Amino acid sequence: MLGIITGFIDELRAAGVPVSMVEAIDGMRAVEAVEIGDRIALRETLRATLIKNLRHERAFDTAFDVYFSIVPQSLSEPEDFGEFDSQPHSDRSDALEPPPFDIDGLLDSLLEALAGLDEEAIRRGARTAVDELAGMEPGRPVGGTYYLYRTLRRLDLADLEERLISALTDDQDLSDFERRLLREEVEARIERLRQEIEEEIRRRLVADRGRDAVARTLRRPLIEDVDLMHATTSDLHEMEDAIGPLTRKLAARLARRRRMRAGRLDFRRTMRKSLATGGVPADPQFRHPRPHRPEVWLLCDISGSMATFSRFTLQFTHAMSTHFSKLRSFAFVDTIDEVSDFFGPGVDFGSALRRVTTEAEVVWLDGHSDYGNSLETFHTRYGRQLTPRTTVIITGDARNNYRPPRDGVLGDIAEASRALIWLNPEPEAYWDTGDSAMSHYAGHCTSVHEVRTLRQLEQFIEDLTLPGPRPLQNV
Repeated sequence: MLGIITGFIDELRAAGVPVSMVEAIDGMRAVEAVEIGDRIALRETLRATLIKNLRHERAFDTAFDVYFSIVPQSLSEPEDFGEFDSQPHSDRSDALEPPPFDIDGLLDSLLEALAGLDEEAIRRGARTAVDELAGMEPGRPVGGTYYLYRTLRRLDLADLEERLISALTDDQDLSDFERRLLREEVEARIERLRQEIEEEIRRRLVADRGRDAVARTLRRPLIEDVDLMHATTSDLHEMEDAIGPLTRKLAARLARRRRMRAGRLDFRRTMRKSLATGGVPADPQFRHPRPHRPEVWLLCDISGSMATFSRFTLQFTHAMSTHFSKLRSFAFVDTIDEVSDFFGPGVDFGSALRRVTTEAEVVWLDGHSDYGNSLETFHTRYGRQLTPRTTVIITGDARNNYRPPRDGVLGDIAEASRALIWLNPEPEAYWDTGDSAMSHYAGHCTSVHEVRTLRQLEQFIEDLTLPGPRPLQNV
């Protein structure tokens, strides 16, 4: 058991989950207090001692299912899966033409088990489905997804779902609300069957190949390590929960000012204080500067090559709009348009995204990225509104389609602002390759950062240091 727990912790670390030595020791000590045979108690005990972030639970659950699965006998010696078998396994090996498997009988039995919520019958049906429909072969280097697809394709869960709905309604006259609740309940039961089939396939793969090999094939990058340029829609939805805390932290960083021991002398307060010491100003009073609210302008490249990353940055913009009272957002392709009004408290992200893609005037010539024209247009339209308290953040890959970079205008923007930050979603090794004009723009920026993942975005926010705002009278 010690070896299994150690391997499980090593797998968590390999997947990117931070598990310290102290936490590993705590987990092993906690396991001593639970019944090893109680799989649920074991899972939650290890979860409580090893996991510190909700984003890591998916990796934890996958690794736990592999290392603490109930391993069946080897595939060469299959179990007796009960009443659904059309013929005993021992007889099949001798039969030249075994009779076809009775899949209709299996579906009828699964329908009865799902309708009655018979967990044991569901598990038994899942084992039989995998045994007869997955076509698993010992030693074959095929992933579990392949076997899952073969099994579910033969079962046709969509048809099984409709049959289950019919069986549960039993010709009753239900309202629309009751039908919706019923469908959600049926979908949950079908999903339970699918999970049981997936777990059965995983158990057999573990029996055939070993825990470590199966864990490697199932390992997926943590959501904070997913490349934002290639993230799927489901990945972006999962990232939404992590964006909120990051925007709050960014707001705190941008509002931070240089620490000053004292401001200007407050003569009136000093004289009033000196009355207690006979007119001697023994305790000088100073005016401390009031904390200012950060002014942030965010410029987002939403061109086709940046489609996935631009969706993420717009998500980030939507989350930032609830934490910044003076946030202005702009979108650009080969020209730029302000989209601040599309975001704000009470506006859902889907509506804001649709408005950006349909109403924002970001195409001027041919719809290919033109950073030079976009920056020049931005400076012409909005440059006079920049102040020494404004932090400008540009997100984009700086690929300019070999057009003039016009980087001088970026210097004017930087000169008028408190800080100019560029977030590039490409690896730094790709900067200045092909049509990238990153070096032309980097020289005018306060800082330039590679931000390909949520982890890098979080690190950028942690390390962010900005100069204090210049006095407004210097404008």
